[in-house]
Amino acid sequence: MEGSYYVGWGTLALINAGIAQGKNRSGLNWFLLSLILGPIATFILVIVEKR
Repeated sequence: MEGSYYVGWGTLALINAGIAQGKNRSGLNWFLLSLILGPIATFILVIVEKR
């Protein structure tokens, strides 16, 4: 059950990368940022406007 935390965090980072690419931003940068910030990065992506 301990590994599920890491799987969930990694999945969130992948989802954030997809959202970032949809908003014409760097998916790789947001993936790496999401590994550090997690849900905070998701919130930031949701509130920023599309380029």
